[in-house]
Amino acid sequence: MSLGPLMIDLRGKTIAADEREWLQSPLVGGVILFTRNFENVEQLARLVAEIHAARQPPLLVTVDQEGGRVQRFREPFFRLPPLRVVGRLYDEERDLALKVVAACGWLMAAELRSVGVDLSFAPCVDLDRGLAKVIGDRALHREGAVVAALARRFAAGAKKAGMAITAKHFPTHAGAHSDSHTEFAVDNRELAELDEDLQPYRALIANGLSAVMVAHVCFPAVDARPASLSSWWISQYLRGELGFKGAVISDDLSMTGASVAGTPAERVRLALEAGCDLVLLCNAPEQIPGVLDSLKGYVNPSAQLRLTRLHGRGDIDWESLHASADWQKASALVASLETRPKLTLEG
Repeated sequence: MSLGPLMIDLRGKTIAADEREWLQSPLVGGVILFTRNFENVEQLARLVAEIHAARQPPLLVTVDQEGGRVQRFREPFFRLPPLRVVGRLYDEERDLALKVVAACGWLMAAELRSVGVDLSFAPCVDLDRGLAKVIGDRALHREGAVVAALARRFAAGAKKAGMAITAKHFPTHAGAHSDSHTEFAVDNRELAELDEDLQPYRALIANGLSAVMVAHVCFPAVDARPASLSSWWISQYLRGELGFKGAVISDDLSMTGASVAGTPAERVRLALEAGCDLVLLCNAPEQIPGVLDSLKGYVNPSAQLRLTRLHGRGDIDWESLHASADWQKASALVASLETRPKLTLEG
């Protein structure tokens, strides 16, 4: 059995009977975890191990663990700062910021790997344009070149801990005022006007980027469909023009930004036809049986290979990690940001 194209979520802190059945479907490729799935480190490690044991090859286990307000696992996990703090530090002390962002990537990945999680959907490489409230302090910096430099160091830290990164939200969510979670999001710029927003992707792809998450943002000057459902954006531009070889992952298809494409089953099919390797369907358990039925017979060997490469590497337990000199050094470095008042965020 290989990894399928659908990533689902779980209702609670254990696997329900119907969820276990879905996990054993060859059409499912992974699970995304949320705060509701987390009680403590021991419970989380057991849950992740149980998901991995459900079938072979093991399903991917993922989470949004960016830092700041988008960090699903809190105490006793290290409290990661919103990435805008690192961008502001870059404007003051470039070399220190590069060390801090690498430490952020390592801390995030090392803690997640110590409980078995394969992948975090991070970092957000949307530019800090001050237009998209849903992005806000998740953005590293306003300049594409700086975002690229910081994201490369974040990736290096995560890789050292045994985790690939996922750059998001391709091609950008920075120019859309609306939140694609709850509204139809539009960016009216021409392709040429998006050049700086795409700069981090060019740099990361040249550096061997493993995964990209595609946004439910529509760019009508380029294509009528949201990027997540657009073969132009995914197959022609991302894979063709930019030469991306890694896994393409859709943002959650239950979001309002994707609803223009019809039912969840129709959205999933369109996203896969556009070139996505893996599609997320969250907070809609009642839709999963129908989506699985609609995907019967679907096979994409190239996508399966790309997804398999996203499994985490390395084997260290929580206690050993937190007793290590590496963790002490990295956590102290990142925690030192709190003593720098100029970097304090508003709101």
